Amino acid sequence: MKQVKIHDKEFKLFISHEKIQSVVEEMAEKMNHDLAGKDPLFLCILNGSFMFAAELFKRIDMVEAEISFVKLASYQGDQTTGSVKQLIGLNENIENRTVVILEDIVDTGITIDNIQEQLRGLNPKEVHVATLLLKPDALQKDVELKYVGIEIPNDFIVGYGLDYDGLGRNLIDIYSVIQ
Repeated sequence: MKQVKIHDKEFKLFISHEKIQSVVEEMAEKMNHDLAGKDPLFLCILNGSFMFAAELFKRIDMVEAEISFVKLASYQGDQTTGSVKQLIGLNENIENRTVVILEDIVDTGITIDNIQEQLRGLNPKEVHVATLLLKPDALQKDVELKYVGIEIPNDFIVGYGLDYDGLGRNLIDIYSVIQ
């Protein structure tokens, strides 16, 4: 599909599924090299990161790797609320562990900054962030991102796990709003 309509907005194809798969493969190769022997815990931020996390984790070839999930919310409609609510927490002990946060998109950096702060209080060995998408022009927080898939402009996007008021997550491509 070259265009989709979700709620009251029209979106055009922005990043193809093939490009996404290629980027995820490159990220996984780098992580397999960097994290070998570190017994990492991959921490998927729900809801948006579930597709990225699933595709990436299938390509992680370390036997000693776990994945867990936390659910955070910072968006309402197509705007960030500026605050983060923790909805479902972390159950694993991360003390002295390498944690890799898996995020679909980093825009303001507020969510990543919040989760890193929460994790630091649990004494991990190290915390890394892997994001499929980064909006550098939208950053409001100075966050360190170890693995970045694609830098994009500050446009509203949907698909591949990203939604607009709950819809559009199931699209295999990523679409940007038509202004």
